[in-house]
Amino acid sequence: MPPSAQQEISDLREQINRHNRLYYVEAKPEIGDLEFDRLLKRLEELEAAHPEFDDPDSPTRKVGGAPIEGFRTVPHRLPMLSIDNMYDEEELDEFDARVRKVLGTAEEVEYAVEYKIDGVALSLIYEHGRLVQALTRGDGRQGDDITHNARTIGGVPLKLAGPHPPAVLEVRGEAYIANTDFAHLRADQERRGVELYANSRNTTAGALKLLDPKLCAARKVRFLAHGLGYSEGVDYQTHLEFLAGLNIFGIPATPAVEARTGMAATRELCHKRMEELPGLDFEVDGLVIKVNNYALRERLGNTSKAPRWVCAYKWEKYEATTQVLSIDIQVGKTGTLTPVANLKGVLIAGTTVTRASLHNKDELERLGIRVGDWVVVEKAGKIIPHVVRVEEHLRTGEEKEFPFPESCPECGAPVARDEGGVYIRCQNPNCPAQLKEGIRFFASRQAMDIEGLGIKLVEQLVDKGFLSNFGDIYRLSARREDLLQLERMGEKSVDNLLAGIEASKTRPLFRLLTALNIRHIGITTARALADYFGSLDLIAAQSAEQLATVDEIGPVIAKSLETFFQSDFGRRIVDDLRSVGLDFGQPIDRSAETAADEAALPLSGKTIVVTGTLVHFKRDEIKELIHRLGGKASGSVSKKTTFVVAGEEAGSKLDKARELGVQILTEAEFVELVGPQPS
Repeated sequence: MPPSAQQEISDLREQINRHNRLYYVEAKPEIGDLEFDRLLKRLEELEAAHPEFDDPDSPTRKVGGAPIEGFRTVPHRLPMLSIDNMYDEEELDEFDARVRKVLGTAEEVEYAVEYKIDGVALSLIYEHGRLVQALTRGDGRQGDDITHNARTIGGVPLKLAGPHPPAVLEVRGEAYIANTDFAHLRADQERRGVELYANSRNTTAGALKLLDPKLCAARKVRFLAHGLGYSEGVDYQTHLEFLAGLNIFGIPATPAVEARTGMAATRELCHKRMEELPGLDFEVDGLVIKVNNYALRERLGNTSKAPRWVCAYKWEKYEATTQVLSIDIQVGKTGTLTPVANLKGVLIAGTTVTRASLHNKDELERLGIRVGDWVVVEKAGKIIPHVVRVEEHLRTGEEKEFPFPESCPECGAPVARDEGGVYIRCQNPNCPAQLKEGIRFFASRQAMDIEGLGIKLVEQLVDKGFLSNFGDIYRLSARREDLLQLERMGEKSVDNLLAGIEASKTRPLFRLLTALNIRHIGITTARALADYFGSLDLIAAQSAEQLATVDEIGPVIAKSLETFFQSDFGRRIVDDLRSVGLDFGQPIDRSAETAADEAALPLSGKTIVVTGTLVHFKRDEIKELIHRLGGKASGSVSKKTTFVVAGEEAGSKLDKARELGVQILTEAEFVELVGPQPS
């Protein structure tokens, strides 16, 4: 027996709401746009034929009702205050100091970090689970009622999921248009011969102010929540708990929000989030740092303009439009296949940009980029440029799709996607491209610092068969005559190279550990491991559980270390480097006497900033000396800075030190303070 109309309507509403949740909240769509539209069209037909089954919360109501005559202004139950902006790490430290001063505690505070979406602030008000009102920020005290348009926004449920919605829930967030949707909108405008939208934020703001909700729906505005306003019947203890609650209700929250204890760890998380910016499909103009605990927020309160418990860490954005001339695949030191766009040179923030990473296959497909496309390239905060979107309206039809390779373009070996990840890697550990990149990194300044062993020479040495692993670098001393036959390698160059290789045998352990090119192990993590264990053999002998007990070593890093050192590949590398005489360090003595000795070091407990050009030290050398003598080398000046070492042409950091009254030392005064050091 076919289902009744009422039953089919009910089933379709349930299906469509589920697919909306999968798409907007969980980012795990199960069907494509065509199939979704088919379901929605069938529901519209049934509802038109059976008006007796009308429901104001039906998903068909999200496509827009009748136009309204105008907007009314409504007071916010709680003001929508602005937040203070920070532009460097010193200001973040000062923010942290103010928070702890008001709280009257020396203990570190837990902060949540989230993306600051460059959209339009919006407040959604639910009563007993139903959307009753949506307000713009306005002047912060009152905003415009745009409920008719909010009902059309992707990701805004008309009715909260779950069996026990609160009496009142005000959810605050950002309305925005995704970069991919914005590109499609502009392409459609181009086809219709109308003036193009200038940018996604202004287009979003304009959409929310339209009197006809069907026109707003056509602009594909979405919503991501980031805050709690007025509420009744909820009892969240932390911001992360609130965001988890939103997921239960079916409201999409800003993605990738995490919390860290202390500002130092929070800054590290900020750096991580900034590196992930290119993979986002929405505009971002900073990060938001919030005290995670709601009880502490209450104690901190507000100034007349802004809450004391939150700040925005912002940067300037620079962008330009240019053309993709070709796309290459680079094979990295861990086998990652990275598509890179070769661009028609364009000046952005003072430098000419000719290349931009497209990161991975998923990003390439998300952008829909083709060879010949015109694209918007952005440098946020003057970091590495990335492609924001394709200007589809500029396509001529001559553009060519780029097929992602199904085997390694360098060695022809199979490739495979990381389990649960986005990266596709060459599965051949002996791939020449991996070897070249791995050796280049091994010799780089942040690793073994072998002067003269750059990528051009590495390529020659690998191609000639002189280098097939890291240990072969230290066997080049027996190939002096062969080296003299290489391009641009005279006697002086060869002698300097061999001297640099010999000197690298005694580099500190953290540099060797960095150089091994173990996934997830950077210089900061390597230093933490070296400081804790003291020897490479002791690190290699630890289980993942033991490694994870070290500060800054999480389970992913610990597992990566264990996998490397227990693999045949890793053991061969370690044994080979031992055979050529590298310094593997000595186990740390953790006795009370040793702790007392460390406390007696001349820079113990001191935070030092180095700025300007030095005469007797390279920047890395003086930072290493500071660390060896018990101090912390910081990149920014704050009230916590013990002193600043100022060389020639010192700039803003020196000015900041004078402003804060921080002690300033010349390079000579620093040398006098620490005493003569062994060369």
